[in-house]
Amino acid sequence: MGMYRGAGICLFLASLAGAQTMMTLPEASQQASVSQRLGVTEITINYHRPLVGGRKVWGGLVPYGQVWRAGANENTTFQVTDPITVEGKPLPAGTYGLHMMPGTDSWEIIFSKNSTSWGSFTYDKAEDALRVTVKPQSTDFHDALTYDFDAVKPGSAVVTLRWEKLAVPFSVAVDTIDATLRNLRRELRGGKQYNWTGWDEAANFCLQNKTNLDEGLHWADLSIQNEERFENTMTRAGLLEALNRGTDAKAAYDHAMKIGNATQIYFFGRQMQAEKRDALAMAAFGTVATRFPDLWFGHLAQARVDAAAGKFDDAAKHLLAALASGGVPDASKAAVEGYLKKAQAGQDFNR
Repeated sequence: MGMYRGAGICLFLASLAGAQTMMTLPEASQQASVSQRLGVTEITINYHRPLVGGRKVWGGLVPYGQVWRAGANENTTFQVTDPITVEGKPLPAGTYGLHMMPGTDSWEIIFSKNSTSWGSFTYDKAEDALRVTVKPQSTDFHDALTYDFDAVKPGSAVVTLRWEKLAVPFSVAVDTIDATLRNLRRELRGGKQYNWTGWDEAANFCLQNKTNLDEGLHWADLSIQNEERFENTMTRAGLLEALNRGTDAKAAYDHAMKIGNATQIYFFGRQMQAEKRDALAMAAFGTVATRFPDLWFGHLAQARVDAAAGKFDDAAKHLLAALASGGVPDASKAAVEGYLKKAQAGQDFNR
């Protein structure tokens, strides 16, 4: 009698443990998450990973033609921090319950506004935010269900569910310019508005992407109001140039050349060389040479101007003067010595 009662108690306790929902305990289908950033947009999938475990999955454990939780346990969730498109269709920012309806030839991918349910048992089509149709593909065997971000590009990726020998891909994309501008506006309402750098970085984003130029110019002006710098003055000059305000752009550029130090102006010249804007580059090097004739950067800048003009003997003299000045950092000596060898050989080291 005692043994019978003891076994009954054990079975009863085991049944309670199997139904346990209050405490955090190991789960047969373990929780996982995967994230991908596209531009400034975060996409995160939280899900549980059931195992095949020798079972018939498609058309068995997961029936065809029925809404499935796309994982195990509570809702698989799909979270995006900015509006995106899925298979070319718009999906607003938010957190969605991710469901799927398997078929032999095509699958429905469902994004539900309800993301807090257990599985798909209470799924309601009226709560759909988006539904798209995709084609399944064959893949290598995956015992544990998994989600991956494949074919990642600056503004797009392919989300792929893989389980057993089946892959279900769907494309996602984001307007990175629009998302970044929204993010910049939001950040500049916080503490970053009190530093020149944040405004300048935002303005430079507009300049580099040739977008919202008037807004970028306003941000450049606010950066200068915080602290006038060579960097933000040059950003302002670039925006004015992009807005076809040539006279104002030249005035801003000339002012930047007056307030910049040797290092700033020299490396601006190098940037212009990288952009194949040689006239601006040589003008910047000329400014360095004129304003800072005794610094090693001044000699190096003049050497670049001389080499570009084919005056290789003069270029070599200035490179020797730079090395003799004692100001060349150890990390730069080999480069300057290399320039000197080219100048002595009659070669333009600007190229």
